[in-house]
Amino acid sequence: MLRILLLPLWLLALAAPVRATVVLPDTPAGRAFDAWLQAFNAADRARLETLQQAFATPEPVDDTLGYREFTGGFTLLAVESSQPHRLVVRAQERDGQMAPVRLVATVAGDPDGRLLGVAPEGLDIGRLDEAAAVAGLAQRARELAEADRFSGAWLVARDGRILGQAAHGLADRRAKTANTLDTRFRFGSAGKMFTAVAVLQLVEAGTLSLDGTVDDYLQGYPNRDVARVTLRQLLTHTGGTGGIDIFGPEFAANRRALRTHADYLEHHGARGVAFAPGTKVDYSNYGYVLLGAILENASGKDYYTLLEEKVFAPAGMTRTGAEPESARVEGRALAYRREGDAWVDAADTLPWRGMAAGGGYTTVGDLLKFAQALADGKLLSPEMFRQATTPQMAENWYGFGFITVGEGPLRRFGHGGDADGMNADFRVFPESGWVLVSLSHFDPPAAYRLTRWFEPRMPLERAPAPTAD
Repeated sequence: MLRILLLPLWLLALAAPVRATVVLPDTPAGRAFDAWLQAFNAADRARLETLQQAFATPEPVDDTLGYREFTGGFTLLAVESSQPHRLVVRAQERDGQMAPVRLVATVAGDPDGRLLGVAPEGLDIGRLDEAAAVAGLAQRARELAEADRFSGAWLVARDGRILGQAAHGLADRRAKTANTLDTRFRFGSAGKMFTAVAVLQLVEAGTLSLDGTVDDYLQGYPNRDVARVTLRQLLTHTGGTGGIDIFGPEFAANRRALRTHADYLEHHGARGVAFAPGTKVDYSNYGYVLLGAILENASGKDYYTLLEEKVFAPAGMTRTGAEPESARVEGRALAYRREGDAWVDAADTLPWRGMAAGGGYTTVGDLLKFAQALADGKLLSPEMFRQATTPQMAENWYGFGFITVGEGPLRRFGHGGDADGMNADFRVFPESGWVLVSLSHFDPPAAYRLTRWFEPRMPLERAPAPTAD
């Protein structure tokens, strides 16, 4: 199975297959992998669909094509091991200086030699010192901006010190308005962190309970199965509401009418759960819309006022908000989506207003302030903060509103966000002290390219303190 978590991740010009001088073995695994690699490198949707239907765990072709666009395809470096029904190769992503990967292909033992999956594994590329890592990131950002593949801002800090930050590109391509470090970029699903913090604040205040249900706080909710879902399950995407797709085919026709959390509930409230709550994980935007409505009902304030008072103001996040797209917001970049070879205005794809599932705007500096406010206990108690940034389900990648993965100095929490014309990535490494922020008003993976370049290269050990003479 080929599955890369970009969360949900969750993309570049086609390139002809190149395999350098590496010759794949004439085995069932070698032949099947060769067919898959050619289809992958050529972004051949039809061929990938045919090949991946046979996977032991079928992989959505859109996910595969997203990974293809993210990597730019693969150039083979070496065959590491070869057996009739299993092949291990080392490959290099074509899209710019990323770590090499190991690809493991397995095929069935039947006469057809069906490809059962292709699994990628990251390989170490060696870590740099602080100065070299930050300088390399700055150079990478400039290269991507010059190639018109990144427009936005980035920031890297360690132990509270900003080590590097810069803005690139034009906030408004027609008016030639440059992006700056104060430019506001849409953050997509990264807004789930703010929603979760507000919910957990009310839990700590005794107003809400993690084990309270939708029906406890939205009495008379139409679908009785959803009414029994708990706040804990909504926060961790285990409530079964992932099948209620608020950005599905109906969204384009209704996006101007969907203006409040109540509007979303009225439109989707009759829909049920996809599985028994608590038994599976399925990422759910609608689950966070429900949390937004619960916050409003429990606090007596609208969602936006509550976040401003309880999250943004205490953290000093003065350039973060979620005014409607129709409002003139000083410094908010236009959103641009890729259409053929051009970047075009993505305004007609955006929600009327960001909401509890995400979609507001922020700056790289404000997200650093958010990280600092969490660490300083300005938003949550230390124990609640610990729970929020600790995996809360068996799949081990999500806490309460925060993606949380890795171990030791690579343990991190944060969130990404991506949609047409917006891409955000926020990563905090508590043990090694790093905070990485990348924001773009281009389609994904514009912002991810920077954090993904930096993370495998950043030093994990701190430089020794200078000694006294």
